[in-house]
Amino acid sequence: MKTLSLTCAAIALAGTALAETTVRSCNRDVTFDAPPKAAVSNDINLTEMMLVLGLADRMVGYTGISGWKTLDDEMTEGLSPLPELSAKYPSKEVLIGAGADFFLAGWNYGMKVGGEVTPETLEPFGIKVYELTESCIHIGAKPKVSIEDMYDDLLNLGRIFAVEARAETLVQEYRDDLAAFTAGLAPLAAPPRVFVYDSGEDAPFTAGRYAMPTALIEAAGGRNIMDDFEKSWATATWEAVVERNPEVVVIVNYGNVTAEQKRAFMMENPAFAEIDAVRNDRFIVLDYVEATPGPRNIRAVKKLAAGLRGE
Repeated sequence: MKTLSLTCAAIALAGTALAETTVRSCNRDVTFDAPPKAAVSNDINLTEMMLVLGLADRMVGYTGISGWKTLDDEMTEGLSPLPELSAKYPSKEVLIGAGADFFLAGWNYGMKVGGEVTPETLEPFGIKVYELTESCIHIGAKPKVSIEDMYDDLLNLGRIFAVEARAETLVQEYRDDLAAFTAGLAPLAAPPRVFVYDSGEDAPFTAGRYAMPTALIEAAGGRNIMDDFEKSWATATWEAVVERNPEVVVIVNYGNVTAEQKRAFMMENPAFAEIDAVRNDRFIVLDYVEATPGPRNIRAVKKLAAGLRGE
């Protein structure tokens, strides 16, 4: 993970450089009179966006990680000075009690449509919300998912916190890295058919047209078999998976059920015996923080590209 070193003077300058800025967040324009000073982020991928931009000093805590995921060494060090305010989704009282002035979250990433914590319910308490772009499909139409969604989030955070130059440099580094990598990839005869297995045994929770793995798989040279599923992260049917016969299964690794247990479930279930991925034992494991929008998406593309080519 890239880190940002700022002198105290530079931090002070960044905090005062912004008179007013407006960013687009899903279907809303959000205006900031000054950069937030007491931010809270929800979930591991959004929290890493804050860290990669060097914004830990602007945070009063984070939420929604330990209830489902485990921090790795890269993030443990960056978050060590900050408290986890809630193991899962925060309540409105948690955010107000922390003195938050900004909440970085998304729909089903810390907020639920019609729930207690939304941009509208937090506004009276002076807490502004920026919504993860991938999640906007839950409240309105949006284009098919793209890695540009993640880039836009980083650039908007750069504007919100008056660290635009850092965000622009970082995004350009990601663009250049991905372009150089994909230009050097060995061509495939046809895009391999890929199924994303997040969780669930009775019915699979998977990535549809609007979830980030669809864009990552395409960048790596494959095709998500559920790319016509007009959902983001959602529950499908095993019948649809068997019918579409994936050549590769991508397992999202997090939670109480391990990646190996998910693989074993598919390998040992007679109903899946004729799926190409199962017959050939072709599984790729992505950590949750790689599969969701965030700074590790380029790393995920590289891992997928290797797996799709049998490396």
